Amino acid sequence: MNMVYLLIPLGIALLICAGAALIWAVNSGQFEDLEDAGRAVLDDDEPAAAPPAPTPRGDQAEDA
Repeated sequence: MNMVYLLIPLGIALLICAGAALIWAVNSGQFEDLEDAGRAVLDDDEPAAAPPAPTPRGDQAEDA
């Protein structure tokens, strides 16, 4: 029975935190455009540029 005295306030605090997070997400525009994020996965990406070739460092070039 003593555990109930801990779990009820903990549950209420967790509910308040979840509600605050939901209100923050709505106010900051997280739910404004839900369709474009799903379409972005299907769009073809531009091919990534090849990384530049590594250049030998000065101390490594002297050893060779």
